[in-house]
Amino acid sequence: MRVALGVSGGVAAYKAAELVRKLQQDGMEVQVIMTDGAQEFITPLTFAALTGQKVITEMFGAESDGGANVESAIEHIAVAQRIDLLVIAPATANTIAKMARGIADDFLTTLYLATTAPVVVAPAMNVNMWEHAATQENVETLRARGVHIVPPEEGYLACGMTGAGRLASIDAIASAVLSRLGVSHDLQEETIIVTAGPTCEDLDPVRFLSNRSSGKMGYALATAAARRGANVILISGPTRLDPPQGVQIVSVRNTEQMHRAVLDNFTRATSLIMAAAVADYRPVAPQTKKMKRGNGRLSLELEPTVDILSDVARGKANRVIVGFAAETENVAAQARAKLESKDADMIVANDVTAEGAGFDHDTNIITLYFRDGSEKAFERMPKIDAAHRILDQLRGLRKSAGHSLEQPAETQRTR
Repeated sequence: MRVALGVSGGVAAYKAAELVRKLQQDGMEVQVIMTDGAQEFITPLTFAALTGQKVITEMFGAESDGGANVESAIEHIAVAQRIDLLVIAPATANTIAKMARGIADDFLTTLYLATTAPVVVAPAMNVNMWEHAATQENVETLRARGVHIVPPEEGYLACGMTGAGRLASIDAIASAVLSRLGVSHDLQEETIIVTAGPTCEDLDPVRFLSNRSSGKMGYALATAAARRGANVILISGPTRLDPPQGVQIVSVRNTEQMHRAVLDNFTRATSLIMAAAVADYRPVAPQTKKMKRGNGRLSLELEPTVDILSDVARGKANRVIVGFAAETENVAAQARAKLESKDADMIVANDVTAEGAGFDHDTNIITLYFRDGSEKAFERMPKIDAAHRILDQLRGLRKSAGHSLEQPAETQRTR
């Protein structure tokens, strides 16, 4: 995971070096951005040595770097697009004020406006500055926009006064970063298989049957589960997505290959999440040479592919099985029927015709259906957030009767 650390001017700037180390220990790649004021308290060289990366101090590049150029002029956009989170620690009253009012007069404040990643702010300043109505109004403005504020602590301040304003502890700031990234260890005892993407059934060497699945929901689930400490096996059909960090990936093309990959890994799994959009049919007799165009109609004889979810559910023992139902009508009825027929513990259903919930979107609108007849519906949200909601429920199912958090015993299967 990539984190941008913004350091603004204040005595507490030196503590940012400790924060870099803490985030690195938690597996983060840290990119440091310093304001002019921050450089009065600590040098960029310190952070460069700690991170092994260039420290950004100028909006348009320093003269020693050749001055302003196209690359430096758009660097804030590049950083904004590649980071998973922006944390600013310490954040001065001035930086907070500029963020609240949308002022972008340096790299850090411009980055704040340019990124869509979560933002964590840890203020540090004189107690009177912190308690001033203007600062409190600005902080509340940022909170209302979704910025996570790590409040300053009370204590003896560098100015000689005592009160609120001291930078929060490094552990508290790092904990806020991990929380906003969905990083925890609540699934560290889990080995989760996630299937993702489409499968392709070849008609001939150049044509195949498939669907519009991008794999984004399955990859989000794999990413979220890994961040929460799970051992993740991602079995993926063809996608254009980069493999998530920290997961074992098994690449497959057709349904039979995905079936085999699931079976090969199922005995060591505690849970299976079938997010892949598996092809339901395949050609009875794929051609070994390209089929030539003719003037008449062409008929294809198709046969059902293996039902992976139903097959593996027969030997699930104490594992949790989660299926997906991408529907265009009668979503609830279809999801409940699938829950029963597949012997799944939970079905994640969505209407793919709804805006923001169809294939290849970065958001989803899901409803979760359970065997006790209950359901949980969620508003549209980023797929990574939807993934965490699904994993929250999976963990609840694992803790319930019959689903020990211990690894299941090896299951003998006839293949």
